[in-house]
Amino acid sequence: MDKESALVVVDVQNDFCPGGALGVAEGDAVVEVLNRYMGLFRERGLPVFITRDWHPPETNHFKEFGGVWPVHCVQGTPGAELHPALKPPDGVTLLTKGDRPDEDAYSVFQARDPEGRGFSELLRESGVTRLYIGGLATDYCVRETVLDALREGFKVTVLVDAVKGVDLKPGDSERALGEMKEAGADTVTLEDLS
Repeated sequence: MDKESALVVVDVQNDFCPGGALGVAEGDAVVEVLNRYMGLFRERGLPVFITRDWHPPETNHFKEFGGVWPVHCVQGTPGAELHPALKPPDGVTLLTKGDRPDEDAYSVFQARDPEGRGFSELLRESGVTRLYIGGLATDYCVRETVLDALREGFKVTVLVDAVKGVDLKPGDSERALGEMKEAGADTVTLEDLS
């Protein structure tokens, strides 16, 4: 990690954890590891971004309105809250995505901060050139974020000990990791950085 690095924690919300509307198997296993990553980045004075899906009750993202997914992460519901064991340190930036009825918004590059600024803008303002990305789910929002970051010219490291996938088809997560590496992403574990 250098001074131009930032951590991105993707969608660690109740609905994406076991028991949630769209629970990822062992999704909550990433929480403690991500807490440690967040601590490490903040100790070094590096930015930390946390994202959340924040869907309106009616959106073409949901099956009943023409989308693929069951209802999840609806604005203001317990399912949309960050996992209770996730402990964001002070100074973290919360980014919201999927809050428009006509967007899926898998990628964090479609998210905005509380002032409405886009993610790319925030990164460039902060002088960030490398992103360390973990969270849920490997084969959807993490994958799309990593690929978008690479397309936008950022260096990317995937935190392989802090991601879990949906695996709609068996092996989707492994394939997604392979695709991210092939596109230019590195991988790392907490042990490697500590």
